[in-house]
Amino acid sequence: MLDQACSEQTPVATQNEMYAAIELSGVSWLVAIHVPHADKISRHQIESGNGTALIDLLDAIRERSERVLGREIAIYSCYEAGFDGFWLHRQLVTAGINNAVIDPASIQVNRRARRAKTDSLDVEALLRALMAWRRGEKRVCAMVRVPTVKEEDDRRISREREALIKERIRHVNRIKGLLATQGVRRYEPLRSRRQERLDALRTGDGRPLPPRLYAEISRSLRRLELVLEILREIEIVRDEEAAVSARTNGVVGRLMMLRSIGPEVATILHGEALHRTFDNRRQVAAYAGLTPSPWSSGTLQKEQGISKAGNPRLRRTMVELAWLWLRYQPGSRLSAWFRERVGDGKGRIKRIAIVALARKLLVALWRYIETGLVPEGCLMKV
Repeated sequence: MLDQACSEQTPVATQNEMYAAIELSGVSWLVAIHVPHADKISRHQIESGNGTALIDLLDAIRERSERVLGREIAIYSCYEAGFDGFWLHRQLVTAGINNAVIDPASIQVNRRARRAKTDSLDVEALLRALMAWRRGEKRVCAMVRVPTVKEEDDRRISREREALIKERIRHVNRIKGLLATQGVRRYEPLRSRRQERLDALRTGDGRPLPPRLYAEISRSLRRLELVLEILREIEIVRDEEAAVSARTNGVVGRLMMLRSIGPEVATILHGEALHRTFDNRRQVAAYAGLTPSPWSSGTLQKEQGISKAGNPRLRRTMVELAWLWLRYQPGSRLSAWFRERVGDGKGRIKRIAIVALARKLLVALWRYIETGLVPEGCLMKV
């Protein structure tokens, strides 16, 4: 009962600060507000997507509080990172409101199996987290570093390409699956003259393809060709931007000087991580989710593997790059470290070691971009 009573108390706020938490949804927004001269938390509902109405609400409540207190009040607001992106953050900041975007996975929740969950409770939890964070409890939640408009837009090329690659795989697998039902196993949709080769196909028992199945596969081939055409356009734009970066000694160009790194990997590394500012190597590894997750309680200790709490695209790219690094940079110090640890090992030992190599490689590339220090034993492209 004591714990429950403590959890219901309103946190003490700074006397010159007003706090607001916004629970975003597609239907309406719920805003919880705490002002310095009141103990209770007020809740307000506004139309979803109406940032102007939200700012007007916050300004009206601030003006009312300033009249009561006779002094100026600063507004601090927050909402969870998610589907709505960062446009609202930019609008609030432009209006003079100190806004923060909270990582939803970092907020502590009740661990009971059957806990109450409503928008009202969620927005209150957001508000309490913001107030505790402003009091100096920096570990109560994690704030997202909001990218600039340019930084966010620079990631579009590589992310669109990744989505198109997945779409290409879906089309190819569907076509192969449809043909497999007729006993056709060796048709490759990505090879040239795909429509002509489809016309010449025969089923496993020697018949032409049924007309409706043939029409369906032909339509799928047209969709596949459209995806391939857009992919070519994106890769041309990506290569042109990489060439400009190489001429101007940009981050992408400097990464491409290292053997094993091409324009796609360099673009992802720059767009997802290396445009950011990190204080130390631990922050770099943590951002990629490549740090270990120990579990220790009393005498019980075990490792739970990497945290996977960071950027998943960056993490996947670094693991792929680690394999490429072993192939194209066999004389580097990092490759030697991997061989010393793994030896003739295979399977699980090798998979664990490659993740560790990916973490070390990411830190080495960060140092290379920040200080110009080339990884030891690394070969440069001629």
